[in-house]
Formats: sequence, structure tokens, C-alpha cells
Amino acid sequence: MDAKVKAHIWVSMAVRMSDMAGRGAAVLRKGDPDSGGILCVLRGREGQVVLAQARDAEGRPAWLRGTGDAPVAEDTADAYVARQVKRDPDLWVVEFDAPDLLPPFEARLI
Repeated sequence: MDAKVKAHIWVSMAVRMSDMAGRGAAVLRKGDPDSGGILCVLRGREGQVVLAQARDAEGRPAWLRGTGDAPVAEDTADAYVARQVKRDPDLWVVEFDAPDLLPPFEARLI
């Protein structure tokens, strides 16, 4: 059984890693501090990508490009986030400056 990191601790870690990499980060929405899911908005030069928490085929933590493989416009990313928050009010939303559209934390993308 995998130990799960509390949401607020994971968010603090990711924001700190972003700061250490010289990239800005902001918590746009606080969710449940213990078990809330997390959406990460990556703001890049060519648009935005929203990453949603998921599990891979073996059940390991991973990230899914919720807005698709290609970067999207800000309004498209905002609409995706709004739909997800409406479905799950416990979600955290964290935004990262990511010119290369890569997360500033370790992430298995599926």
C-alpha cells in the first residue's frame, strides 16, 4: 500500500521547488488540506497545459494532460479548471510559470 502525501504538503513542496528553479508559482485555489486532488496549470510561451492527478496502469501516481497534448488558450484552460472544480469542490489549483510547459516537480506524464 502506498502512503499518500497530504495535499497541502504536496502543494507546498511543488511551490518551493518552482521557487528554487526560479519560476513563479501561485496557489489559485485551496482545496481539502488532507485529501484534495490537485490541478496544475502550466503557463508557457505557446499557451497553457492543465495537468490532473491520475494513476498509471500499474496504479502508480501520474499526471494526465487534462487539456490535451497541445497547449491551449487561457480561456480554454480556465474553462477546464472550472468544470473540474464544479465536479470536485475539494480540488487545489496551482499555477506555475513554465516557459517550456514542463512541470517544476517530478512528474510521470501519461
